Amino acid sequence: MATSREQRRALSMLAGCLHGCTVANMLAHGFTNAMLNGLVREGLATIEPGTVCAGTRRITVVWVAITDFGREAIAA
Repeated sequence: MATSREQRRALSMLAGCLHGCTVANMLAHGFTNAMLNGLVREGLATIEPGTVCAGTRRITVVWVAITDFGREAIAA
């Protein structure tokens, strides 16, 4: 499977995060929702809803994490 340079950049960023990154963080780094959805469709990443605490507030977020298949893709 061929991955684009931008997909490899996103996967490398996700690989460096123990629990993945939020979609908002990935968007802030210049990735698009379409590209992130493509990673999920290809089995390179997963998307999962979750919450984080910000002071006394709980905020709903969406986490993106690399899969084992994604790790193999950037290793190749």
